[in-house]
Amino acid sequence: MTISRRSAIKTIAGAFALPTLNPISSAFAQANPNWSTYEIVTEVNLESPNGFAETWIPLPLVFDTNYFRTLAIRPESSDPKAVNQIYETADKQARMLWTKWDKSATNHSVKVSILVSTCNRNLEINQANPALTLSKAEKSYWTRGTKYLPTDGIVKAKAQECLANVPANATDVEKAKAIYNWVVDNTHRDPKTRGCGQGDVKLMLETNNLGGKCADINAVFVALARSAGIPARDVYGIRIADSARGYKSLGKSGDITKAQHCRAEFYATGYGWMPVDPADVRKVILEETGGLAVNDPKVLAIRDYLFGNWEMNWMAYNYGHDIALPGSKLGSKADIPFLMYPQAENTEGRFDSLDPDNFKYKITSRQIS
Repeated sequence: MTISRRSAIKTIAGAFALPTLNPISSAFAQANPNWSTYEIVTEVNLESPNGFAETWIPLPLVFDTNYFRTLAIRPESSDPKAVNQIYETADKQARMLWTKWDKSATNHSVKVSILVSTCNRNLEINQANPALTLSKAEKSYWTRGTKYLPTDGIVKAKAQECLANVPANATDVEKAKAIYNWVVDNTHRDPKTRGCGQGDVKLMLETNNLGGKCADINAVFVALARSAGIPARDVYGIRIADSARGYKSLGKSGDITKAQHCRAEFYATGYGWMPVDPADVRKVILEETGGLAVNDPKVLAIRDYLFGNWEMNWMAYNYGHDIALPGSKLGSKADIPFLMYPQAENTEGRFDSLDPDNFKYKITSRQIS
């Protein structure tokens, strides 16, 4: 088994023996009382023919942040011949547990246990720090177009429409707020959308069908921001605890198999990466207590909160787009728009990642400090 080069990650068999709190998370929790520590376990059990198979399970961010830390990763496979590898994409924007079974395999089961600590993000716009800025190369990277996030054509035109009433000398924060408000006002959550959606922004704008889920709605924000020259990115992840802010629709604990959730960030010079989540505003409108009016106090409160704040009852997986699964026998045509669900293949092809009941995977979470 190969492991990540980062010494901060403790990937040793027995690094933590749950339910006893391991020394790594215990020491960190004592030193950082505003942080919470969680154990997330992903189990995949392919009911597939004997022989060759592969799985790819999303893992947390490659690099720690000031709101998120990975404390431990422990993979386990029931077949001693299974090969586990922690794989990072070349751009370091995503990583995954890549497990391979050869033609002699009779069991295709793998489990990975993860310990993470999170801290709520509560950013205030006060005196700017000139040191917080992106390099030219970084700004180019985070304003680039991708297959599903183009920045020209109808996307560029829509961004200009969003900013039509914004002064020419407006800051990136003011521009991002105008785009955020447009997205909240003009999109809607569609409960019929499978999974979290595809995030095909051009198709959504061309068809004027702005319904979807988090990977659709937040992708609209990211694409429009990039089109306006504001660095922005999706952050793919999963809910890991109930909301402490009183919103039943914005949290999940225990069995979180279907609790994947995408968020977004934009970069403001002087302030750094700023958290936003217009998709969760639309989720509250549709789902909270059977549905709420857009001017309901709970909606107004969460709309204000989710521009510049995240409640961190959520684990960040990655920032990746157009992901190529290493070792896939299906080629580049089978690249996925983002990695937020376990993926698997065998000799019969790719499993349906949005069908955990038949794919047979389960994700659980519990808070341990």
